Amino acid sequence: MKSKLEYIWLDGYKPTQTLRAKTMMSKDGFDGKLEDLKMWSFDGSSTEQAEGGSSDCLLKPVAVYPDVTRKNAYVVMCEVLNADGTPHETNGRATIAKDDDDYWFGFEQEYFLYDVDTKLPLGFPAGGYPGPQGPYYCGVGAKAAFGREIVEEHFDVCLEAGLNVEGINAEVAAGQWEFQIFAKGAHDAGDQIWIARYFLEKVAEKYGVYVEWHPKPLGKDADWNGSGMHANFSNGLMRTCGDKKVFDAICEEFGKHIQEHVSVYGAYNDQRLTGKHETASINDFSYGVSDRGSSIRIPVGTVEDGWKGRLEDRRPASNGDPYKIAAVIIDTTEKAVAKM
Repeated sequence: MKSKLEYIWLDGYKPTQTLRAKTMMSKDGFDGKLEDLKMWSFDGSSTEQAEGGSSDCLLKPVAVYPDVTRKNAYVVMCEVLNADGTPHETNGRATIAKDDDDYWFGFEQEYFLYDVDTKLPLGFPAGGYPGPQGPYYCGVGAKAAFGREIVEEHFDVCLEAGLNVEGINAEVAAGQWEFQIFAKGAHDAGDQIWIARYFLEKVAEKYGVYVEWHPKPLGKDADWNGSGMHANFSNGLMRTCGDKKVFDAICEEFGKHIQEHVSVYGAYNDQRLTGKHETASINDFSYGVSDRGSSIRIPVGTVEDGWKGRLEDRRPASNGDPYKIAAVIIDTTEKAVAKM
């Protein structure tokens, strides 16, 4: 039986890349194995990734999952390569210098659902605002939860596809939601976030709704929480050391590389990282146990487990590229470990 293979990749749009997709029909069916997928090409001049006179870019399959939104289908995550086979400058996945199962990542992806007609978040009345923040976080009922049918369908699609979604919840603002994905290895974590984003966009299409990934879509001065993608991370040392000094040393090293991190943590993040609404200022760096107003939060569970566990970098924005975020987190952590 023939299979539909949906190749997806990141375009060259700035300051925030977006997903692109096109479908290939397999002639002899497909068994779901990554190694059986072939390279493909696309017109890079239509995605801000090439000039019209030499427009071919290559798609290299790197991950494949069943696409349960279609019959006999798979979704194929791809890296973008130049015509000579080298990584394209927009290829964030290629920036991951070190990757193995030693580094674990848990991304908390926040987002808003917007009505395509009103251009407002679900739950926002035309020309005004709903009641202030408070009842929406993990809220239940039609006065508190908006778009649940979309969120639940997306949850089911991701689970049926085999993505490692750890959970979902309504977030602090009306029309704002979150899903969490955990994976061992930076490449796998990034692949799963992008595929989950793809599925969310596709499910939302059916409802006349679009996903707003901007970290502060209601404006910098609005008294509403923005959207982040908190990055929980650990390596073998952190999970086994039992030593507070290890975690302090890693956090201190992060404080020496603020701009390196912020530069890849998502566009317009300065509108979200203001020091208000459970954020630290983008111009400062801080860390603390159970402190959601810090740059890096040391989870209380890490302390209770005898200083064994993870850290949570709360700075990444909802529109950040998980590949680039994981790459810089690994790089800085490795620098800290090398000094110990």
